[in-house]
Amino acid sequence: MQFIEGKVALVTGGSKGIGFGIAEALLWQGIDVAITSRTKNTAVEAAKKLNKLCKGKAKAIGLQADVKNYKQQEKVVAQVLEKFEKLDILVANAGLGHFAPVDQLTIEQWQETIDTNLTGVFYSVKAAVEALKKSKGYIITISSLAGTNFFENGAAYNASKFGVTGFSQAIMLDLRKYEVKVTTIMPGSVATYFNNHTPDGNDDWKIQKEDLGSMVVDLLRMHPRTLPSKIEVRPSLPPSK
Repeated sequence: MQFIEGKVALVTGGSKGIGFGIAEALLWQGIDVAITSRTKNTAVEAAKKLNKLCKGKAKAIGLQADVKNYKQQEKVVAQVLEKFEKLDILVANAGLGHFAPVDQLTIEQWQETIDTNLTGVFYSVKAAVEALKKSKGYIITISSLAGTNFFENGAAYNASKFGVTGFSQAIMLDLRKYEVKVTTIMPGSVATYFNNHTPDGNDDWKIQKEDLGSMVVDLLRMHPRTLPSKIEVRPSLPPSK
């Protein structure tokens, strides 16, 4: 089992939902975490909440960055290196969804989905990869079951997540010679605020954000000789249709 306390992680889109759950799980393991959001205040406030929850186990900082902007991703990595002097873990989590039949899907919706969900993952990896090569680090991308299962009204989202899945598997082959590990996690239904949903008591059957946080910790603790490169995650017992 790997010793992971004292490592440093960057979690994109870490101010809420899956990213927040992963950041919290990492902090409890003694891993310092930088989370990003598109607005500085959102990132800073989320980091304050994480620090309060985790009671000083490690340090969380909040940084402003839009994954659609490569220069901002470069700046965030530089800020992490300045603050913590290394980067061991990248969790490329930031994402969004627009859902509509292709004849109603707007150019703007398509572009925002692809630029955030796919190009944003590339920008995050590209900005961080040299630091991760130095630390023999770990890249975890958050794809979706929509990255292997297509559905009606999912043209933009499916395209972005199929892309993330393929991108992640390809860079896994590119980077393993540097002892950088790459895993893509593909969740199904998760109880988050995604797509304007508000989690409530009816979401108990769904995957919870802390479940994915535990999964990331398990991956980091796994022996270096073993790499689960692609993980599909489903609710154990979804409601009957």
